[in-house]
Amino acid sequence: MKTRLLVISCAVILFAAISGAAQDGATGSIKGKVRVEQGSAEGVVVVLRQGEREVSRTAANKKGDFLISRITPGTYGLSFRKPGLSVGLIDDIEVRAGKTRTIGDRLVLSIDQGSLVYIRGSVFTEGGLSAPGIRVELAKVLGDGSVKKLDARISDRTGQFVFVLPPDLATYRLSLKAEGVQPASEDVAVDGAAVYRKALTIKPTTN
Repeated sequence: MKTRLLVISCAVILFAAISGAAQDGATGSIKGKVRVEQGSAEGVVVVLRQGEREVSRTAANKKGDFLISRITPGTYGLSFRKPGLSVGLIDDIEVRAGKTRTIGDRLVLSIDQGSLVYIRGSVFTEGGLSAPGIRVELAKVLGDGSVKKLDARISDRTGQFVFVLPPDLATYRLSLKAEGVQPASEDVAVDGAAVYRKALTIKPTTN
């Protein structure tokens, strides 16, 4: 009796495996890579659509690679979205049963200028005059209170500077550094795409 049950169980498992293979052979896949003009492609949402209808979605990994499987044969389009980047579209992708359609890595998502953070500032002397030639360093304040240096600017002849950043929630630190000037810093809390303005004052070092 036990032997008979074992044979029946094996037959059921084999039938399920064959059925699964047949089902996979009846569908297709799309794979590719998405690149970005600035930053990381990780988290780019890849939407599979047929006409105006969303069929499936996935997200690109750190390298920008993505794969959508088990697609019914037909003609589809892909949409690529991530905050701070322009929307990417690829249409007329034909999917065949048992085949993987590769779209390559030709798609590059550019920066959406309307979805960025601008930290603009001016450096002044204690007397209120513009201070050109002052080094302004930008760092990101991490969760543990430490900072990660990101970039630096030299204030122009009118004392102005600007940093352009993605619209992520974050706190940044501006630090002034120049010969004969006391070190100084100001934090900027960013909560979305906007222009953030800061006025920084330099103070001469005292002997």
